[in-house]
Formats: sequence, structure tokens, C-alpha cells
Amino acid sequence: DKEVPWLYPSPLLQTKPHPTEKSTHMVSHHDGMTVTKTLQKGEAEPQYQSFSYNQAEVRGLLLEGTNLLLLRVLARRQTVPPNLVFPVIDTEGHLCTSSY
Repeated sequence: DKEVPWLYPSPLLQTKPHPTEKSTHMVSHHDGMTVTKTLQKGEAEPQYQSFSYNQAEVRGLLLEGTNLLLLRVLARRQTVPPNLVFPVIDTEGHLCTSSY
């Protein structure tokens, strides 16, 4: 067997892992809801993005855990009511709709 040098990492190239931490913080208040996304790459300063939504926009909001439970119930019943649509928060923190 012949070794192929480009398949093996060079001992001179040492890389350190730079963990990326992401979090979403949602706060419900009398005016509606604020969603804050935090992103921190390695030792860099964290980056924050905040989005605010009024009560009318988040009425009926379906959170991730609730969405999973609803999907199980619908699968168990083997039926989906017509026009089943809920507001949801996507992975970027934006308000959108989920249709079933």
C-alpha cells in the first residue's frame, strides 16, 4: 500500500475548534413579544438581533414544542382540518406562518 500524503493532515496545520453558540430568548409582555437572537463564534463578542411583535401578530403563536405535539395529534387522527394555519417564529427569529 502506498500512502497518499494529501489525505493526511500536516502536523504544521493545527486548528483550534471555535464553537458557535446560538440562543433564542423570547419574552412575552403586555404589548406582545420580543425575540432576541444571540450568536457567539468562539471568543468573539456576541452578536444580538431583536425583533418585536404586537399582540395581534402573535395571537395563536405556535412554539416549537407545541408544533411537534400538534403534528403527533394530527398523525394519530390521520386527518388535517382545512385551512389550519398558525403564526410561528422561524430559525432567524422572524414571524411567519405554518400551514398544515
